[in-house]
Amino acid sequence: MTTPILKPRSDLGSGFPTLLWKEVMRFWKVAFQTIAAPVLTALLYLLVFAHVLEDRVKVYDSLPYTAFLIPGLMMMSMLQNAFANPSSSLIQSRITGNLVFVLLPPISHREFFTAYLIAAIFRGLAVGLCVWLVAMFFVPLAPANLLWVLVFAVMSCGIMGTLGIIAGLWSEKFDQLAAFQNFLILPATFLSGVFYSIHSLPPFWQAVSHYNPIFYTIDGFRYGFFSVSDVSPWTSLAVVAGVFAVLAVYTLRLLAAGYKLRN
Repeated sequence: MTTPILKPRSDLGSGFPTLLWKEVMRFWKVAFQTIAAPVLTALLYLLVFAHVLEDRVKVYDSLPYTAFLIPGLMMMSMLQNAFANPSSSLIQSRITGNLVFVLLPPISHREFFTAYLIAAIFRGLAVGLCVWLVAMFFVPLAPANLLWVLVFAVMSCGIMGTLGIIAGLWSEKFDQLAAFQNFLILPATFLSGVFYSIHSLPPFWQAVSHYNPIFYTIDGFRYGFFSVSDVSPWTSLAVVAGVFAVLAVYTLRLLAAGYKLRN
């Protein structure tokens, strides 16, 4: 009988708290790179796009374009960083050969998944909060419904954190991980309505946008700020929750099978 790669809990306890602490501190100790740098990138987007398009783009009737842009930049930053945290951790552990030390403690595949997921969500929320605080210097922006904002922020970071785990398991080299991010994550994020309302697009591209799950994360998140959105927030919530559930189940099955963890 083969020994499971991710071990169930024993009387000695679980390695879950230590793994979670490791993943949080891994990015927190280099916060200048993992938090401050994404905030600066979002700020540059805000300065450039707001300056160029403020008087040229009309969204949601009288809503200023700069205000419209801020939730999109917050969500884009959260998604990218939630993906980066587990994916970079797993690929670095595999290449440096220390992944075995993550697998040795008594930890189940569910705890393994949860530790990486919580750390990804935490990093995404930290970046999003910092982007919002910096953006407040340009446009005072308070959420109209904080609960909607929090729900979409957490679930959207959960989706990208789960994708990050999948990418980290699948990738054996940094260029494979870069391909996953550059040809899947980045286009889906930029074409999801971060910088525009999809109602400004031709009918064909509006229809295409509805097949992009990232669109629903941004549209629902934006609804939490303005109580206005391109689609019903309940539709966005259903799509986001459904995508997260499917990805979570798939990732748990990969981890339970020890996918690429044996090598």
